[in-house]
Amino acid sequence: MFKEIKNDLPASIVVFFVALPLCLGIALASGVPLFSGIIAGIVGGIVVGIFSGSTLGVSGPAAGLVAIVSASFVTLGGSWNAFYMAVVIAGVFQILLGFAKAGIIAYFFPSSVIKGMLSGIGLLIILKQIPHALGWDKDIEGDDAFFQPDGQNTFSEIIRAFDFLNEGVLIISVVSFAIIILWDQVLIKKHKIFGILNGPLVVVVFGIIMSSLYQSGFFNFSLNPDQLVKIPMPEDLSGLVNLFSHPDFSAITNIEVWKTAAVIAVIASLETLLCVEATDKLDPFKRITPTNRELKAQGIGNVVSGLIGGLPITQVIVRSSANITFGGKTKMSTIFHGFFLLVSALLFANVLNLIPLSSLAVILIMVGYKLAKPSLFLSMYKLGKEQFIPFLVTIIAILATDLLKGISAGIVVGIFFTLIHAYRNSHHLTEEVIKENERTIYRLTLAEEVTFFNKAEVIKELESIKPNSKVIIDFSKSVYLAYDIVDVFKDYENNAKSKNIIVEKIYSK
Repeated sequence: MFKEIKNDLPASIVVFFVALPLCLGIALASGVPLFSGIIAGIVGGIVVGIFSGSTLGVSGPAAGLVAIVSASFVTLGGSWNAFYMAVVIAGVFQILLGFAKAGIIAYFFPSSVIKGMLSGIGLLIILKQIPHALGWDKDIEGDDAFFQPDGQNTFSEIIRAFDFLNEGVLIISVVSFAIIILWDQVLIKKHKIFGILNGPLVVVVFGIIMSSLYQSGFFNFSLNPDQLVKIPMPEDLSGLVNLFSHPDFSAITNIEVWKTAAVIAVIASLETLLCVEATDKLDPFKRITPTNRELKAQGIGNVVSGLIGGLPITQVIVRSSANITFGGKTKMSTIFHGFFLLVSALLFANVLNLIPLSSLAVILIMVGYKLAKPSLFLSMYKLGKEQFIPFLVTIIAILATDLLKGISAGIVVGIFFTLIHAYRNSHHLTEEVIKENERTIYRLTLAEEVTFFNKAEVIKELESIKPNSKVIIDFSKSVYLAYDIVDVFKDYENNAKSKNIIVEKIYSK
């Protein structure tokens, strides 16, 4: 279990620093108490990590559920306790989906779309973190939508950030970039100690030191409160206990609770399965996650999270890719990061609240770059338009809308190319030179599967056959023929006599 501790421990610390502001940001965007996000991160790390079969996937609160959480609060009469009941029920639904083997859905996502999702998320991470690296922190951390509540969008926020440039933040960002690049390109090759104390950890420590020096007046710069991590700080044990909540079990009779639970279960399961597929592709050892077990693990996590006042949980690609990028080898890195969230919330909130968001932005920008390397775009282009176009559409749609809509757009385009391919390859018509009683012989060979999508093309081919000829319709390779196609051949055979066309059918070789 601990044989890869030298890799898992440093990776888990990086994931912890990445997850911390995301947990808080998603809670803030959802309108729930901030500690609900921390709870979801802890449960996603420890509970889901224990039960999951995913080696490198990291779970926690996800931006894709923000709108659902916010709307549910209104739908459920302004009661977070009723919402936590819906989270518990959603977890039960996911457990049932796991036993029903619904995880097979993950195998139907085209690889071009999954690669597009990874690149799209990489670019999205970069674009969303640039304002934080410059000191403009008005966007809620974790809100990845294109259009923002303040009337801005992803690109206008970057332009606007230059109008509010904070020199103190910029110094931290520039030096942090230099540290990570120097670490990755030079120092890590010099001595193994630089592989243990990796660049992101140094960046965070540097950020804390600079933040402390700014506060002390050592440098003539300052950071605003919204440019720092914000963890709730209980004064005593009773204050800590009060940060946890519980579901309103009487709300189990409320039909709106069940509707909310069903929506959460479906969206959370889809996001998890997408992330599982993407994480497995990033895994350098190409291990395969058992998807049905993952649905059960996510369900258990959501039950626990709902019982103690946490947000809904999914597997999250940002945290998972950070885990892989910085050397995680087993799921112990996921579990460790959950423990770090727990301990930090209990003991070190005052220290963590000194971390500049710009330090974390630099780490995330490097994660984003590794997900969206230019070489990937080039390799996808070389594979041809059937791979490149769905890949590109997925990226553009993710940047312009959100993750699920982007994936849906990519899948639709992928299906379109599949239908075109099936349309073009459903049959083959040859005209033989040999004459038989002055008749030209045509051979129409059908593919294994011919669907109603091929109906128009089949009719067109049959109509091209000249009168006074013979046509051999070869069904020997066909496994499935749609009723529409069978009907076309029946009609053609009945009408062929009027054109003096002889029809011969072959069913087996």
